[in-house]
Amino acid sequence: MPLSRSPRHTTVSTLIVGAGVSGLAAAAALGRDHDLLILEAEPEIGGYCRTVKKHGFVWDYSGHFFHFKDPEIEAWLRSRMPHQHVRTVERRSAISYAGRSIEFPFQKNIHQLPLPEFIECLHDLYFASANQPGSPRAPETSFKEMLYARYGRAIAEKFLIPYNEKLYGCDLATLDREAMGRFFPHADLAAVIRNMRAPEDDSYNRTFTYPEGGAIEYINALASEVRTQAIALEEPLLELDLENKLARTPERTVGFERLISSVPLPQLAQLAQLAHDHAAFSWNKVLVFNLGFDAKGPTGIHWIYYPGSTVFYRVGFYDNIFDTDRMSLYVEIGLGADQPFDHDTMLARLLADLRSEGLLTDQKLIASHSVVLDPAYVHISRRSNDEAARLRAQLGEHDAYSIGRYGAWTYCSIEDNIKEARALVQALQARAG
Repeated sequence: MPLSRSPRHTTVSTLIVGAGVSGLAAAAALGRDHDLLILEAEPEIGGYCRTVKKHGFVWDYSGHFFHFKDPEIEAWLRSRMPHQHVRTVERRSAISYAGRSIEFPFQKNIHQLPLPEFIECLHDLYFASANQPGSPRAPETSFKEMLYARYGRAIAEKFLIPYNEKLYGCDLATLDREAMGRFFPHADLAAVIRNMRAPEDDSYNRTFTYPEGGAIEYINALASEVRTQAIALEEPLLELDLENKLARTPERTVGFERLISSVPLPQLAQLAQLAHDHAAFSWNKVLVFNLGFDAKGPTGIHWIYYPGSTVFYRVGFYDNIFDTDRMSLYVEIGLGADQPFDHDTMLARLLADLRSEGLLTDQKLIASHSVVLDPAYVHISRRSNDEAARLRAQLGEHDAYSIGRYGAWTYCSIEDNIKEARALVQALQARAG
């Protein structure tokens, strides 16, 4: 049913839905003088890139560290946060495997395993189908098949499959072979052998930057180029009429010439009453606990991956980034989208697991915070890729553009969000002449 204008009506050239990285980057690219309105359902900007400060601890909604490939984008952001000390950190990460610490990525450091397991991994890697030149093989149809084909049974089953199923909360056979894109740390047989004598780290997040005020400072840098009056907080989009270019919120109707949205694509399709394959879209949720203790814990490490029986899949150390004297952790727990949990039970279990892993000894917990990211990691499959492409094309026919990790239903970085938003604005401006 078409929307009608409410007594309180606003008309703008560009309506942006979501004041996270993508929405703010698009607004900043459009410029302060552009006629725009940003609708944000939450009481503050930032989306998942928000910061919590409690009892002297600085935490984010999760481990949001910035891995810039484009020096211009990094310089642009830093120039808008002149009073922030921004640390550039050489990443130190590890994998907790069977009571020992293995350097990340696992597949390049199998020589650190006990000798029998090392031989098993090396044998299976050598004879993996992808490493047999000239041998005919069927193309991999899923993420799980890709792992077996490229790395062999041992590496896949000791780390790559259990860890990623713990993170994604699903069977990896349901994901596209390129579900993680450039973010998966691929290594061929030669690279694995070479790394045994001359360690090298060419992964995308080998270095990262982090401001002393937390990830929100990068959000504030983007927002500094947007008029405060153009951001409507606690005003969610409730309904969208693409034919008549009207949006309804709890406060008003908004007429627009074009729309840019970063809300999850299936949610946008539902708000716009677009027929879509809802079952094509699935995701996990992540429960994040931020924990502050009265004394220091392990040093010399920024985060640790856990493929085993611990409730969490990753633990990160803010105190080792900030060089502070009290242990400050983020602990991430992957859950199915519909999986119920009890907050207190989960906290008790993770504290017990932290002790069993030797991360927590006699320190006292003095501050905590938790948040559920839902959706967290989207499940990328051929079906979701096809449906996302179809929906985004249909939206584009009505001058509506769905961008960002959730708007495009993809796996990407925060820098990628900024680049995508800028590219869209440039294309729109070029089209307008």
